[in-house]
Amino acid sequence: MGLIRRALRGAPAYLWSGWGALASLLLALAAWEAVAAFTDPLLLPAPLQALQALLQLGERGQLWPELVITARRALGGLALAVGVGTLAGLLAGLSAGVSMAARPLVTVLLGTPPIAWLVLALLWFGAGDGTPVFTVFVACLPIVFTAALQGTRTLDGRLRDMARVYGLPRGMMLREVYAPHVLSYVFPAWITALGSAWKVVVMAELLATADGVGAALAVTRSQLDAAGTLAWIGAVVGCLLLVEYALLEPLKRELERWREGEA
Repeated sequence: MGLIRRALRGAPAYLWSGWGALASLLLALAAWEAVAAFTDPLLLPAPLQALQALLQLGERGQLWPELVITARRALGGLALAVGVGTLAGLLAGLSAGVSMAARPLVTVLLGTPPIAWLVLALLWFGAGDGTPVFTVFVACLPIVFTAALQGTRTLDGRLRDMARVYGLPRGMMLREVYAPHVLSYVFPAWITALGSAWKVVVMAELLATADGVGAALAVTRSQLDAAGTLAWIGAVVGCLLLVEYALLEPLKRELERWREGEA
């Protein structure tokens, strides 16, 4: 309850602090409108046309089922990457030798294009949920793993020694010393991985599945429907912004209250 009360008290300030993000979105829409005014609508429809196409998708009942399918796959792969990557990164960060041995593997994972993993996933899992979920998992895993490893390796040894000298209980040391520092590394990585998850899952659906937003984009491409394409892109971006700014960003601010001396 205390967390909820603090979140409600901080809501007005948080909403006010978002004016910069809102202004940048409005600026992007204005630029889109300006370019569309000098472009063939078949190539680049105006924002209002894309919005109308989006509303029509909602009225026909096509919008939400496809978004739910895509969100399930993206968040499923992301959850696996967060769980496995965070735990593996924390364990690897405890040993200098293991962390050095893991670096080339991380480089390989980061350097391998997601499309290559998608082809392998098609061979392994076929045209089902397994392919996009696996592709998201392997694309997000090195992002999360690297952050968790760096968070563990950069923990201030003097702060840890001071906590031991003062006899800080193990549970309190974990909660007050280790967790805030590690979270300051892994939480931004989780947000970055969230964006990657949505991009990768749509690409995987476009090439490997018969449902989801990616499959819907394949249909609009075949029909040369630019407004419909932009409508689906806008829906995905809107969901991503909603999850990040309505859920993850407030949670991040709450977890990092210690930086402002409020904890």
